[in-house]
Amino acid sequence: MRLRRPTGLAAAGIAAVVAVTAAGLAVGVRGTSGDPGSTQDVTLSVTESPGSDADVQIDARLHLPRQTPAPAVLLAHGFGGSKDTLDAQAQDLAADGFVVLTYSARGFGSSSGRITLNDPDREVADARSLIDWLGARPEVLRDSPGDPRVGVTGASYGGALSLMVAGTDPRVDAVAAAITWNDLGRALFPNYGAPTTAPTPASPGYAGPGVLKRGWAGIFFGAGVSGGDSEGDTGPCGRFDPTICLAYAPAAESGTPTTELLDLLRSHSPASVADRITAPTLLLQGEQDTLFGLDEADANARQIAAAGTPVQVRWFPGGHDAGGDSDGSRAAAARFLTERLGSPAGDPAPADEPTPFVFTVPGTGSGEGQSYRRRTAPDYPGLTATSPATPRHGLTLSGPPQTVDRPPGATPAAISSVPGVGAAANLLGAAGVATDLVADPPGQTARFATAPLPEALTVTGTSTVSLAVTTTAASGEGVLYAKLYDVSPQGRHLLPGGAVSAIRIAGDAPGQRIPITVSLPAIAHQVAEGHHLELAVTTTDQAYATPLTPARFTVELADTTLTVPSVDSTSSTRALPLAPLVGIGVIAVAVAVLIGIGVVRSRRRAVVDADPALAGTPLTVTGLRKTYANGFRAVDGVDFTVRRGEVMGLLGPNGAGKTTTLRMLMGLITPTEGEIRVFGHRVTPGAPVLSRLGSFVEGSGLLPHLSGIDNLRLYWQSTGRPTAEARMDEALAIADLGDAVHRRVRSYSQGMRQRLALAQAMLGLPDLLVLDEPTNGLDPPQIATMRDVLVNYARSGRTVLVSSHLLAEVEQTCTAVVVMNHGRVIAEGTVEEFTSAQGATDVRVDDATAAETVLAGTLPVQVHRVDADRIRVDLGDTDPADMVRVLVGAGVAVRQVARTTRLEEVFLRLVHTSDHRDADTAHASGTAREVEDP
Repeated sequence: MRLRRPTGLAAAGIAAVVAVTAAGLAVGVRGTSGDPGSTQDVTLSVTESPGSDADVQIDARLHLPRQTPAPAVLLAHGFGGSKDTLDAQAQDLAADGFVVLTYSARGFGSSSGRITLNDPDREVADARSLIDWLGARPEVLRDSPGDPRVGVTGASYGGALSLMVAGTDPRVDAVAAAITWNDLGRALFPNYGAPTTAPTPASPGYAGPGVLKRGWAGIFFGAGVSGGDSEGDTGPCGRFDPTICLAYAPAAESGTPTTELLDLLRSHSPASVADRITAPTLLLQGEQDTLFGLDEADANARQIAAAGTPVQVRWFPGGHDAGGDSDGSRAAAARFLTERLGSPAGDPAPADEPTPFVFTVPGTGSGEGQSYRRRTAPDYPGLTATSPATPRHGLTLSGPPQTVDRPPGATPAAISSVPGVGAAANLLGAAGVATDLVADPPGQTARFATAPLPEALTVTGTSTVSLAVTTTAASGEGVLYAKLYDVSPQGRHLLPGGAVSAIRIAGDAPGQRIPITVSLPAIAHQVAEGHHLELAVTTTDQAYATPLTPARFTVELADTTLTVPSVDSTSSTRALPLAPLVGIGVIAVAVAVLIGIGVVRSRRRAVVDADPALAGTPLTVTGLRKTYANGFRAVDGVDFTVRRGEVMGLLGPNGAGKTTTLRMLMGLITPTEGEIRVFGHRVTPGAPVLSRLGSFVEGSGLLPHLSGIDNLRLYWQSTGRPTAEARMDEALAIADLGDAVHRRVRSYSQGMRQRLALAQAMLGLPDLLVLDEPTNGLDPPQIATMRDVLVNYARSGRTVLVSSHLLAEVEQTCTAVVVMNHGRVIAEGTVEEFTSAQGATDVRVDDATAAETVLAGTLPVQVHRVDADRIRVDLGDTDPADMVRVLVGAGVAVRQVARTTRLEEVFLRLVHTSDHRDADTAHASGTAREVEDP
């Protein structure tokens, strides 16, 4: 064993509700204090609906600032939330000097009643009644009797409520609505609209009913149905009013909405009243939002501005796919309300002035964490129907007509994003993993690409393209999905925002060529120089209600022009003297160019760089370091070698740097210093030599809606290698799932998923197999099977590197071990060296006294008599066979020899010693190791 001295310091739900009801308010105060800075919980009794004798009880909370009277803010919560979920935001607004009223909407929290999705006669009327109540409070500043100075704000469901209240109550003085919709029918059934009947031969195109966004609709409606209602009824409609759930149910089954449902959803949307909003409005829309995209903010902005009302729009890096609204968006809403409502002393709001349009684009990075850059344009360009419109660039697409199939049952389906989680393929693409694995099944996707861009292009809004589609579907009907990828020179696909455009086409009969103009999802994204754009048209998408019958489509470019919107914008910076900035900028650009040239050259060298002397060595790690932007060094000078036929165990406590090392080995992140070579080739993201490596690191990446066998087949297809090379039979034998391999993975236990993931890593029998905690979730018999699999795999001439916390298994499975702590290798060697270098050996003999005498006078060992027939021997460097030979030669019968030291004991001793050395070093230097997770 070679010990080493330490060498240094080491969403989403649907978001936002609304609500309370119309009629008279009977108030019962349950709170205690009316002092400034306090809160009061109140119960508000409101009429259930116009003409009804029933009441709904609304649970509300009043947050008072330290100085009153003050302007008020009505704050609405998210779908599934309550007044309690708004406490932190309400307290911040109260600290800014506002009287804040939060409440649990009818059907949520402790409030009674049923959910009617922002019904103008129920939830919207409730909010108007709350404004009545605020107008009577002495703590609230009033512009006139019964007219409080009040702003309304909320996100998603609550954002829509805020806009609808402002459109029906002229007393509202300011509106800040976040990540919300304009027309709920269009949001859930995108691309519905004209023509509402099947197109004629002269004018084919989109069919009327749109395509159900099944994933999000299921979450939206399922959240209210599955929870029962506030009265304890757990019937089929749960908390929803029967009118809502019974109108939605047929559309959920068929994927096609009725006219009645679309009319209902529109009447419960800002689209029905936005042109009547007179209060200055701020719209905050998330750039990672496949539920309510940027086009919904455009529609709201156009309607509000058409009435002559000042409207501001900000796009921010958040949304339903990124945790909802953000601290930054809430702070922007608070600033806007402060500007528009004035101070607690009653100072007037500033005069309306043109305001810039602010948005963000992803910054540069290598997949280790996404940064964003804020950009500012002189004004918001989305106030025209071609949102956002100026200027528009024409890029040329190329690609022949392509035939694609929709399989029976629409499975496997393309995956662009997962509702509430976001664009999984996006994240994989940023990390350097081929997104074909999870995005677009082979045979189901037509692709058309531009040439590499000669300079960077910032896409800001909705791109358009003209296609022609011929389908074999009955009556010429079909559904397709279009998306626009950013593709790097290395072939990594990135889908900005994770959104797709769902297209329902219709013709008179099968075989008809149908021209269509496709509006792609609005995005804010910068395409780097040298990257190209790729239009992908797929026949399936798991987030939508795709028809289940098989069909074939031929997709071609009706026009090769891809129209891409962009706005003239600048990076947002603080005001500084211009001259120093110009000088600094020139220097920075020059340095950046030199660094860029160096990086490009080094990456090109890395692709072809190979060391012939290491061609037969599976893995060599030299001087490896990884330092993150916050200064934390996760890996600090790691060196080790894995030889052919070895099962190498990579050990270390949590935070030792094992997974970071494995991710660098996979090419997922780039080392700060040092290098990794696989069979002599330097590892870089996308390096060809990685095809000789199979891995299972940080999750299996299995698709839950596919069967086990389909997952294996799809994974192998994505590699582009011949099917015969997959060695599928051996992989299935390894998985040992029996008939379960034909079941969907979502039904698998954790152990079954682990076994299938191992089989996936072994497809093609790679020369080097890298596994991170492969025995998680396995029972003892399965662990034993896994042990045999790994040992036999290495005996076949291949190599295994395995990271595990089960040290007993490592001891039985591995031939060699590397131990890491605080980012450094503290020991390495064979398992035999580890377990024999320290500790004692138990020896059972017929006469312990005689044995002790013989060994003490013959060999350089230490002997301790345990009892009459057992001694414990510290052998040091002495071979146990020599000890046995001496005892037997002296006439002492040896019955058993057993080592008492296990790998676990040695590991704990090494880590303990390393921790103390690091602590002593830190104390001597007056510094402390930073241990935060990057």
